[in-house]
Amino acid sequence: MRNVVIVGSGPAGYTAAIYTARADLKPLVIASSVEAGGELMKTTEVENFPGFPQGIMGPELMTQLQEQAERFGAEVVYDDVVAMDLTGPVKTITLSGGETIEARSVILATGSAYRMLGLPREDELLGHGLSACATCDGFFFRDKDIAVVGGGDSAMEEATFLTRFARSVTVIHRRDSLRASKIMQERAFSNDKIHFIWNADVVELLGDTAIDGVVLRDTTTGETRTLHLDGLFIAIGNIPRTELVSGQVDLTAQGFIAVDGRSSRTNVSGVFAAGDVIDPTYRQAITAAGSGCVAALDAEHYLATIETAAPAASATK
Repeated sequence: MRNVVIVGSGPAGYTAAIYTARADLKPLVIASSVEAGGELMKTTEVENFPGFPQGIMGPELMTQLQEQAERFGAEVVYDDVVAMDLTGPVKTITLSGGETIEARSVILATGSAYRMLGLPREDELLGHGLSACATCDGFFFRDKDIAVVGGGDSAMEEATFLTRFARSVTVIHRRDSLRASKIMQERAFSNDKIHFIWNADVVELLGDTAIDGVVLRDTTTGETRTLHLDGLFIAIGNIPRTELVSGQVDLTAQGFIAVDGRSSRTNVSGVFAAGDVIDPTYRQAITAAGSGCVAALDAEHYLATIETAAPAASATK
């Protein structure tokens, strides 16, 4: 019987592991066999995580977080969770090989995925002129001509933010009007650096080793044309990874795991959530790490209220 099982191995999961391990709760981190380390494993240089004045590569940051958690006694298993039963005082997690793990508490740090366009070479060009996070990467596009795909609040916020760095920002939207709130539209329309291409879909990414343009298709005529640019930001939303817990824990209207106020507590006793899976707004490594700390402290307090935790058994492998 485990005291704490952490599902997910991004900044939230590993921060939760650091805190629960230091509390001698001997946490088990179930890292994906394919996506261990989360979205930062696909990122190049990270310059806005505190403590690294010269920046740090995303994969290196995740390696250091994992090593820090393991130093205090956290155990990491590279496997995939295929089912969870979170009801009752004992939670059951089933791994891909059929092994089951029992736990008194579970921290869900499964993250979210940026909604992408589904075009060829997206994975290859991500971090090489293609981005889904203006706050993360905007600095690298100083005095560049870039574009943002999307028409909602997120897209307008990204476009407005990027004008701090870019020479010009072109918003590409597949309709002839924006879905964004009126105030966000007004900010974008009043910014001289922001231009709009209406009724257009991005159908091809151009560039050998980095983005240098896109092919656009007119959604009304079907005609195509090339737009040359130095970078492309995709801002069409993100998808929280909740498929394993949907129907067991409450979700928000946007599909994220619902928590109680500023805590990490879900509606299920002994189940906590942290990171991007609860956050439709900020989606930063540092905010995810902070919520991982909250989840660890909440889990520790929860365990203190139930019977004295038994010594943790070794993980099923």
